[in-house]
Amino acid sequence: MFFDDRLATVLRQRATGEASQRTQYRQLLDLLGRERGVRDGSDRSLLATAWLRLDALAGVIPAAVRAGMIREPGWRFRSPDLVVHLADQEPEVAAAALTRADLEAGDWTALIPRLPVRARGFLRLRRDLPVDVEALLEQLGVHDRGLPAPAHDAAPPAGDLPADIPPAMPPQFAKPQAPPPPGPAMLRPAAADFAAAPPPVAPPHVTAPPVTARSRDETGRTEISALVERIAQFRRTRSESQAELERSPRLPLGEWPERAERLLAGFGFATDTTGRIAWAVAEAAPMVIGMRLFAGSPAPGGAASELARAFQRRQPITRAALGLDGAPAITGDWIVDAEPRFSEEGHFTGYFGRLRRVPDAAVADAAGPEAREADRIRQLLHELRTPVTAVQGYAEVIQQQLFGPAPHEYRALAAAIAADAARILAGFEELDRLARLETGAVRIEPGECDLAALLHRTAAQLAPVLAPQEAGFDLGFAADTCCIAAIDPEDAEALVWRLMASLAAAAAPAERIGLRLDPVIGAGRGEVRLRCALPARLAASEGASLFAATTRTGESAISPGLFGTGFALRLARAEAQGAGGALRRDGDALLLTLPLLGGNRELRDAIGA
Repeated sequence: MFFDDRLATVLRQRATGEASQRTQYRQLLDLLGRERGVRDGSDRSLLATAWLRLDALAGVIPAAVRAGMIREPGWRFRSPDLVVHLADQEPEVAAAALTRADLEAGDWTALIPRLPVRARGFLRLRRDLPVDVEALLEQLGVHDRGLPAPAHDAAPPAGDLPADIPPAMPPQFAKPQAPPPPGPAMLRPAAADFAAAPPPVAPPHVTAPPVTARSRDETGRTEISALVERIAQFRRTRSESQAELERSPRLPLGEWPERAERLLAGFGFATDTTGRIAWAVAEAAPMVIGMRLFAGSPAPGGAASELARAFQRRQPITRAALGLDGAPAITGDWIVDAEPRFSEEGHFTGYFGRLRRVPDAAVADAAGPEAREADRIRQLLHELRTPVTAVQGYAEVIQQQLFGPAPHEYRALAAAIAADAARILAGFEELDRLARLETGAVRIEPGECDLAALLHRTAAQLAPVLAPQEAGFDLGFAADTCCIAAIDPEDAEALVWRLMASLAAAAAPAERIGLRLDPVIGAGRGEVRLRCALPARLAASEGASLFAATTRTGESAISPGLFGTGFALRLARAEAQGAGGALRRDGDALLLTLPLLGGNRELRDAIGA
């Protein structure tokens, strides 16, 4: 492996669903747990992004789920930074992290003073710590979290207790005495009132021991830490109550400000034998349960008569038009698909189906054959991902021996199957991304990216692979050139890598590929142009066939993608167009155009254009 881009690959994925968020959190734990050093500035910035993404995912994944990921069998991490990061989170997460951490004695010694006080006690649950670490915990006063066993011989004599308390009852559970009259003795700090009860009234011949106010209870928590925990619990309870309120209907009594109603796009339902909705999904249930969808007898003409006729004949309903009135979230035109249900005896029990909004007319007109075909491709890819992901998961289970030992031959085969499955999934991602970009379903996010630095970094990554055949890139601009393009850094890195990997894969022995960066700054808007010389293999293709999926290069250690060079260039062209630029052929070169961010003055002099 010439360069490690696993962390960049994980951060490039957009985790939108619950499953993808948990997967990305688990991947970040694995990568950050193994990282022990930073090699250069790029890695340092990448790690900072990874820590921010880890905190963002921790805000949406429940603490119990995160703790379960950390407690997974056979997984330990060796990064002191990750231990400190997780120890400052919820108690269950901190306990799991400190239980699974696998550090050296020197790392533990340097880490323990940095840990929060409440997290140090979890280390006493471990029995595999070095002797030096246990001595440090003892020096810091970190003991087991369990209460010590009571000392029977330390109980005071029965005569020292008040007369109305049985001798067997511990003094801390004694019946409180009547308060003394107001006086100087009552002017004690508030902490003493909570930390210790008033001393019992001793007989005249016994001297009562002095009572001192304590600022720490029997569990080792200070009053400030207990107050902080109560505030955090109050905030969690309030946020849960607020979220429940947002999901529930309410009367307009003015106790909360009005919020904008969100229109429902679709929901499932079930009706009874009379055509009334008896069940619906939780989001729509308060607004539709009890509403009658189908009439008992068909009215003359119209869509309502077709629905009533189908309901009367107990026939399936497909793409039927229906209008709903009621709450703003459900009011409007809908399309209904439903199937009749029958009991085991053959009696009609109602309909079970789904309602979905009628699509906007402008959007429906704009969706041509290409958009519909792209939508079908995305649905097909979604169905194909499930079995491939299952095959990859089972192969990794065998290869990593998670459920028991396996022969080395089986592990080798499983590793090859997992690698093939990963390549297939990567190809699916490329197909899905191309379909979304070409139909306008997604666009490249704007941002700021130093294109010159990115080109130098990518060329340096490809240089070790091209060096044995004396090939490589000739960059026609200095390493300290700054050229800021208006494109998201992650999308720019994917675009540049796709373009340069396609050119490098087609390079012949001793062939040099020239790159030239030219900013064009005008009165209206500026753009940056990257001119890439085509290798001889690609220059031989004619016109637009360069972007055809049939265009492939020979065997090379660099792979532009699962579907070859032509598809990779077509995807790069779609990404450039999504960013507001273009990628086209200009004679024996490829010309990439991207919008230039404002403030790039004196670029012409810096690059020599």
